[in-house]
Amino acid sequence: MPDLNPPHEVLTEVEVLAAADVLVAAFRATDTEAYFRCFAPDATFVFHTEPRRLEDRAAYEELWAGWIADGWRVTDCISSAPRVQVFGTTAVFTHHVRTTTSVGGASETTSERETIVFRRAGSSIEAVHEHLGPAPEDTTEESAA
Repeated sequence: MPDLNPPHEVLTEVEVLAAADVLVAAFRATDTEAYFRCFAPDATFVFHTEPRRLEDRAAYEELWAGWIADGWRVTDCISSAPRVQVFGTTAVFTHHVRTTTSVGGASETTSERETIVFRRAGSSIEAVHEHLGPAPEDTTEESAA
């Protein structure tokens, strides 16, 4: 049987962690262009704060633009307890994320768990799905195994 994932195309944990770091840093800086460059145009998004799935990057960009227009910005974002599962040219990245945002001078901090699915796209790595959910207050990010 032929190798369907030649070694030069298989993602590595190091590559996925680096891609996640770029994505989180752009989010933390509220750097719209850099942040959305991390996502494939056909990426989907499931956020517990939204009533329905966002079917592509453009839908999320529209939502984001509305937040920015309202004065929203990220003032801090801390990613912890990362885990990467590599499946050839795709990988699942999970982590705990503590985000502080500001709108009109009022700050809010949220604690959430996030899953981001990455894929290799030529010489780059892009996110193709993001799922964000609230973290229970007593969350410990240790493995349950």
